[in-house]
Amino acid sequence: MKSIYIVTIVSVIFLSATSVIGGEPPAFFKNTYPTHALKSALEARQILNGNDAQLDAKTRELISLGVAAQIPCSYCVYIHTKNAMAAGASEAEIREAVAAAAQIRLWSTVINGMGYDFDAFKAEVDKIHGGK
Repeated sequence: MKSIYIVTIVSVIFLSATSVIGGEPPAFFKNTYPTHALKSALEARQILNGNDAQLDAKTRELISLGVAAQIPCSYCVYIHTKNAMAAGASEAEIREAVAAAAQIRLWSTVINGMGYDFDAFKAEVDKIHGGK
């Protein structure tokens, strides 16, 4: 239970982009991002994670994890896995998010690599979706 509590605190700190001590951003933001641009980057991040966000925290973190796995970025995979778990994602949901991202990468590689006609692709997709 203690580790869940700690992970929750860490993810809240990360999601709000401030630490408990003095309202400062975490060192991994502060020590890596250009100082003159940090405030606006953190504000944008807070807005995307704020009360007006259309996606819930778990969904956002599962999407972020899928993207992180494809980049690939070990730092991002680590924190978005922790954040997804703190937001209530199960191991099965985490596996599925990563597998879904892998499927997108697979088919993107095949279709792009083979130079499949984009207009033909759009027509097929539109037909699947009833012409919409």
